[in-house]
Amino acid sequence: MVFSSIIFLCVFLPIMIIGYYVLPKKCRNLFLLLGSLFFYAWGEPKYIFLMLASIVGNYVFGMLIHHFAFLDASAAAARIKKLLLSVTIIFNLSLLLYFKYFMLLVTTVNDLMHKNLTVPEIALPIGISFYTFQGMSYVIDVYREDGKLNEQGERMEFVQKNPIGLALYISMFPQLIAGPIVRYSDIKDYLRERKTDFAKFSSALERFITGLAKKAILANGIGEAADKIFSGEIAYLGTGVAWVGAICYTLQIYYDFSGYSDMAIGLGKMFGFDFMENFNYPYISKSITEFWRRWHISLSSWFRDYLYIPLGGNRRGNVYVNLLIVFLATGIWHGAAWGFLVWGLWHGLFMLIERFFRTKGYKLHVPGIIGFCYTMLVVMLGWVLFKLEDIPLALSYIGTMFHVNTGSYTAFSARYYLDNRTLVILFVAVLACIPWAQVLPRRAGCYLASFKLAQPASICGIARRIFYIALLLLSLVFIINSTYNPFIYFRF
Repeated sequence: MVFSSIIFLCVFLPIMIIGYYVLPKKCRNLFLLLGSLFFYAWGEPKYIFLMLASIVGNYVFGMLIHHFAFLDASAAAARIKKLLLSVTIIFNLSLLLYFKYFMLLVTTVNDLMHKNLTVPEIALPIGISFYTFQGMSYVIDVYREDGKLNEQGERMEFVQKNPIGLALYISMFPQLIAGPIVRYSDIKDYLRERKTDFAKFSSALERFITGLAKKAILANGIGEAADKIFSGEIAYLGTGVAWVGAICYTLQIYYDFSGYSDMAIGLGKMFGFDFMENFNYPYISKSITEFWRRWHISLSSWFRDYLYIPLGGNRRGNVYVNLLIVFLATGIWHGAAWGFLVWGLWHGLFMLIERFFRTKGYKLHVPGIIGFCYTMLVVMLGWVLFKLEDIPLALSYIGTMFHVNTGSYTAFSARYYLDNRTLVILFVAVLACIPWAQVLPRRAGCYLASFKLAQPASICGIARRIFYIALLLLSLVFIINSTYNPFIYFRF
């Protein structure tokens, strides 16, 4: 079940909202948990048991670490805690290794060692990377935080003793399938008590509708053209068409994923939760370093806190090696294909280059437009690797973009893929990448901000309500009239 489907919008979501607000507060967590399990089971019922196993395993390990944190402060207890943490990490990573990477490992062994091992057919459970990372971060935080002394010298409890609370944290349907990756520390208090009012619910609806429009109108509208181009014979695409495909996919993946994140954040607010922002206009970045501060923020911050800093970060070891490991892990996290690994290393390479120039004191006074063009070129070429996954195929496509290996004729012109509707959507998508309230002159920017924050009783507030109602209806029209409705990040 996807957020941009009629069954979700017209049946599941209304039932969840009505049931949540009708039930007494003490029953709401259980109701959300059951609804989330049903939501996940709708697509693949058998893998609900895998997620339940992940929940149970992380709950048990968290409770065991908590037990030794409060048992005593001896060196023996500390060693047992560390052993339990190691076992927990192995437990979580083993789930990912088997279901996500085992087929690639067997295939690689066959290719490198000329073996003929049977490659098992293992279906990838939806959202396994997201809920596994959430469970793993929970136990790591219990290890780090549980049993610490407060200002009064009392030991503090970080662990979630209520299994329903932990199960809801890991399986909550708004962020279960494609993030953002929510930290337990960010919603720990919300699992006990949370409040909603009309203003917060209204803001949540607006955020959800914004994400729905990003997905149903922009991502889907551009994505069809991108898929047609990338599925064509690369040698006969032509340079112009290859660039159009790369641009379309660059916009599609942004609006697909950021649209899902907007909907997830909006849904969380509807039920009283505040999730972290996951995107901050990444396509206005003027360096790859800035891009990764703006793109998939929940993942990059996760790797920073749970991999980069433990490796030594900026303080210990070789910072360049640490960064390279992080981006290698980032690439592998996205999927079991060599293209993802190279995509991660591609971004890591430019992060290393930029860091080298910063640390050596080389101050390059590059005009903003040059920095922007450099960044978008690196990002777009990376998305080609990401889209095609197969490295030789991706390199062939990039060669076509730069007129290296084009054929004797071009099968279709760019106009064939870009009808009038797609051109309009593409134009709107490019404009929507820019935070206009920040870049317009102060007076116009202040007006846009006041329109966004206006109270319902004001003229701007009424206009805003009409705008979002129209946007919702337009999104529904696009959903009903189109059969193209993939979510790119569902497979991760």
